[in-house]
Amino acid sequence: MSKHSRNGASHSATLEDDELRLVDAWWRACNYLSAGMIFLADNPLLHEPLKAEHVKQRLLGHWGASPALSFVWAHLNRVIKRDDIDVIFMAGPGHGAPGVLGPAYLEGTYSEVYPDKSEDAEGMQKFFKQFSFPGHIGSHVTPETPGSIHEGGELGYSLSHAYGAVLDNPDLIVACVVGDGEAETGPLATAWHSNKFINPARDGAVLPILNLNGYKIANPTILARISHQELEALFVGYGYRPYFVEGSDHAEMHRKMADTLDAAIADIRAIREKARKDKHVERPRWPMIVLRTPKGWTGPKEINGHKVEGSWRAHQVPFSDVHGNPANLAVLER
Repeated sequence: MSKHSRNGASHSATLEDDELRLVDAWWRACNYLSAGMIFLADNPLLHEPLKAEHVKQRLLGHWGASPALSFVWAHLNRVIKRDDIDVIFMAGPGHGAPGVLGPAYLEGTYSEVYPDKSEDAEGMQKFFKQFSFPGHIGSHVTPETPGSIHEGGELGYSLSHAYGAVLDNPDLIVACVVGDGEAETGPLATAWHSNKFINPARDGAVLPILNLNGYKIANPTILARISHQELEALFVGYGYRPYFVEGSDHAEMHRKMADTLDAAIADIRAIREKARKDKHVERPRWPMIVLRTPKGWTGPKEINGHKVEGSWRAHQVPFSDVHGNPANLAVLER
């Protein structure tokens, strides 16, 4: 394996080409499910050309954070399956429910809990149609979501919940995705300091993953607008060892994320071993990841002359004028 840098892991053989294709295909399937939940009431697998009547009359949901959430989930699955480690996923931007529900459905968990959302066209149609519909599937990671212990609708508490989950739980790693809009809340800004309370000899570990996508609902975010050096200094000052995974090219980002996640897990293992085998307990510098990706990553670049991917317009529904607008319907189908 190649050496790693806090400025992003270099290209290595960590993620083989065949594995990269599989991880990317799984991620793209998650993104398809996310878009389907927001837009489709019928024709879930596009077995026929998309028509306006296949699209919901009222479009609800949050697309902007969903691709990055699924991206992290896909890469965590890779290391969980390879190393058989105890990891749970916590989504801070819980309003990005499609990015969590999609992976849960794709891996079969959702269908186990809700058999009517079966892993076929009929089940997928129900899954899509009932998303953001009263009495059915919430647009946040609600308590009805399998495995949900953090709702995320009221932003700011993900990191506190993550650190609480690992206290006296020595084998657990909580991978906690923090949205950069969420990071501006008082509770989250304070919760970075929870690393001071973790004893590596008897507690688990939290791996914060700050997703810098640049925008909240209608404005730029602060942490995405400061320099790389200032951001790194901030988290070093908080007591972390920050790794950076930055970009938009799919293959490059998959390799960077795989290498960086391997490095972060190796850091956690080394900290645990030192504290538990050598009986040498001191406050360590825990790893964290800064994941800088475009908001609404993989979505349409532009709609009606306005930038969408990488802007605030991708936050919720990137475009809604589909009924009676053949051009936008074609964009959705693509």
